[in-house]
Amino acid sequence: MKRRNFLSAAPALSAATVATPATAVMTTPDFRWPELTAADARREMAEGRLTALTLTQGYLSRIAAVDRDGPRLNSIIELNPDAEAIAAERDAERAAGKLRGPLHGLPVLVKDNIATHDRMATTAGSIALAGVPVPRDATLVTRLREAGAVLLGKTNLSEWANFRGKASVSGWSSRGGQTLNPYALDRTPSGSSSGTGAALAANLALLGVGTETDGSITSPAAVQGLVGVKPTLGLVSRHGVIPIAFSQDTAGPMCRTVADAALLLWALAGVDPADPVTASQQGRFDRDALLQLPAGALKAKRLGVAVNLVEGHNRATVALFDAACQTLEAAGATLVREPLPQVPAMGAGELDVLVHEMAAAMAGYLRDFAPTGPFKTIADLVAFNQAHPETLALFGQEWFEAAAASVQAGGLKAPKYLKSLAAGQRAARAQGIDAMLKKHRLDAIVAPTSGPAWLIDPVKGDQDTTPSATTPAAVAGYPHVTVPMGQVSGLPVGLSFFGTAWTDAQLLALAADFERRAPLRRQPLFKPTAAA
Repeated sequence: MKRRNFLSAAPALSAATVATPATAVMTTPDFRWPELTAADARREMAEGRLTALTLTQGYLSRIAAVDRDGPRLNSIIELNPDAEAIAAERDAERAAGKLRGPLHGLPVLVKDNIATHDRMATTAGSIALAGVPVPRDATLVTRLREAGAVLLGKTNLSEWANFRGKASVSGWSSRGGQTLNPYALDRTPSGSSSGTGAALAANLALLGVGTETDGSITSPAAVQGLVGVKPTLGLVSRHGVIPIAFSQDTAGPMCRTVADAALLLWALAGVDPADPVTASQQGRFDRDALLQLPAGALKAKRLGVAVNLVEGHNRATVALFDAACQTLEAAGATLVREPLPQVPAMGAGELDVLVHEMAAAMAGYLRDFAPTGPFKTIADLVAFNQAHPETLALFGQEWFEAAAASVQAGGLKAPKYLKSLAAGQRAARAQGIDAMLKKHRLDAIVAPTSGPAWLIDPVKGDQDTTPSATTPAAVAGYPHVTVPMGQVSGLPVGLSFFGTAWTDAQLLALAADFERRAPLRRQPLFKPTAAA
């Protein structure tokens, strides 16, 4: 999660647990499936030229060479010891004529704040939850298994989804250490879905799942050359996902192509009685539209260019965005250049909302998914960190402490919380995104997702100051898709499409048309630093 607009820097206690290499292995062992797509894998499997076991073993070998050795990205916190057995089972099912769904036999990585009821842990990167079993899968994991996916492993993340304290270091967790960006190993992978981003960018799996509260899918996807999708709130169940804020949290795809992301979102989406907000998609979202993205979707569309989300970027990023706008216009889209209204107001009370909701949401998760553990409340986690100073070696737990204090301040009934929640949603929805769409008769809004990845700094923490397009859709609960739009000094940057609720499929279609006309993703080279 990228909250630089309200996270202030604080001195770190120690940098000992974060290290970036001075040099990097510039070559990796031969890998048979670089940039493999789900469509290609499904076709190869259907025609008998590829098995799920062979593909799973190939990715495991590449993980050993790239993540555990070589550049040592440290993107995967834990491998599934049963992955090969699951893959073999999927192959046997295929041979018997039984296909579970469109992900049958496809290896998928999920972020380590998503509960898996297997031999892997679910910890949000914290040593506090290491060894605490979960009683069942998160709903989205159940859906992945039902669709036939092979759960390859869990990815590292910014600890507690980057909402523990000030001056946090994106991609670092006390359990998993520091994840590196495969495009430049001294640059941040961004957060909090850092590991999913790095792993998918480096071709360590076919598909990946991240989670977002504000920027945690779209930012790491943008700075690591991926397609990232933050769905409409309520499209994907959060049951079994370690939470921050139920008014903004969601899981979503992180993939190398738009088509892969749409396929994965199809598998993840659906109504879940355990997450009542998912009932809102009934009658408002056609899930199968994700499997039928129309060609030429940009033709005759009206797109708003949020000029106030462009201002402040460096010249190279603006030049790439200008080129992207030319591509959109060449595809038949009409661009309307106007500022997105109410942007400062959207995020003004976001911190108040998150700390109040976290206390209640975390208590619910601990009750339902860590019932045998020693923790019942956020205050228990605060006490654990105080008793284990190694967890606080790089930065503190100010947001955890604020969340614990919010309970005594009235919790979800506190006037400050209720006012901030209503004001932020009003600014982001009716006065912001919806106002711009309605006034100019727009189909979607575009902007640079963020700037290039900044340097990893274990002393000062995250130091990016470039504009970000993540907050409007995050606070509104609206969909947001980022797609690669080029590189600055070898560092990827993304193009954002966002709009009103339940337009996920339309945004993916627009992004797919842009991707087809401007295929700008490039494989990472694991350079020690950015190009001059």
